[in-house]
Amino acid sequence: MADAPLQPIIIKKVNKGHGGHHGGAWKIAYADFVTAMMAFFLLLWLLNSVTQEQLEGISNYFAPVTASTSTSGSGDILGGKTITEEGASESSTSRDAVTVDLPPPKAGSGGESDSDDAGESSSNDANATEEQLKQLEEQQFDEAKEELEEMIASIPQMKQLAESLLIDNTPEGLRIQLIDQDGLAMFPSGGADMYLHTKKLIELVAQVIIDMPQKLSISGHTDGVPFVSDSGYSNWELSADRANSARREVQHFDIPEERISRVVGKAATEPLLPDDPNNASNRRLSIILLRGSADVPPAAAATPQPVEEVLPGLNEIKRQQLQGTVNPDGGVTLQLTPQIEAQ
Repeated sequence: MADAPLQPIIIKKVNKGHGGHHGGAWKIAYADFVTAMMAFFLLLWLLNSVTQEQLEGISNYFAPVTASTSTSGSGDILGGKTITEEGASESSTSRDAVTVDLPPPKAGSGGESDSDDAGESSSNDANATEEQLKQLEEQQFDEAKEELEEMIASIPQMKQLAESLLIDNTPEGLRIQLIDQDGLAMFPSGGADMYLHTKKLIELVAQVIIDMPQKLSISGHTDGVPFVSDSGYSNWELSADRANSARREVQHFDIPEERISRVVGKAATEPLLPDDPNNASNRRLSIILLRGSADVPPAAAATPQPVEEVLPGLNEIKRQQLQGTVNPDGGVTLQLTPQIEAQ
């Protein structure tokens, strides 16, 4: 027995821990629960602070199986809406916004509406354009007057007719008058068929005014000497016939009929010399370029043409109505044969 090996004695001890009730695993579960509750209440707050329209946008965004009506692929809140848009920041719990009524902007302060600005700008532009047209028209009248005077002065055969051409700028427009001189009439007595030199004078006028845009008024005038035929033909008919004769001659030189505004006979009602109603100068034709009647901005004044082009047929005048005398210095003096007329 003494030689028998000793068996080891194994003592097993069971350590009874305090896990279960006193462990830390429950804290993790509790933290997850609190986090979930916080997320839940946050979600409830968010849902309460947005509108139904925004909720639908969020639903469409997170539900790809539904078709969104927004062109950006999402609803209103993610589709370009801003906080300044009505309904973007409204909620049942939000406070009413405070609004302040501002006084209307003063004129000229830059706060006017676009329509007022556009209207005022358009009015200013129209006034500026009208003023420019008036200045251009005045300039054209001055140039036409100067051109006519230079043209008749540059033609030796027409120098004697320079006193028969009277040009003045009136409120009605640029008035060009062809008046009778003592011994040098524009028409035969009691007739409406003009002399050749009268036609050439009208041709000069037509060459200057042909490129001007204004409409024309043509009137005939007689002196104060009564003229009544057995048929009742009087100064009224005579002045009207002479005005129409001038109209036909003007149209013959390529001035369109559309530019003729009126043709009237005024007899002796508007004498050039009121104190001398029977004076020969009261017998005249009046051609007026009416002010402000142009449909387009005035064009540049026409360039004077050579004398040969302006007055073809001067040789005919020379043969019929001009007499020439040789001066001692070798020059030639031309005179118009006087025509006598009582009316």
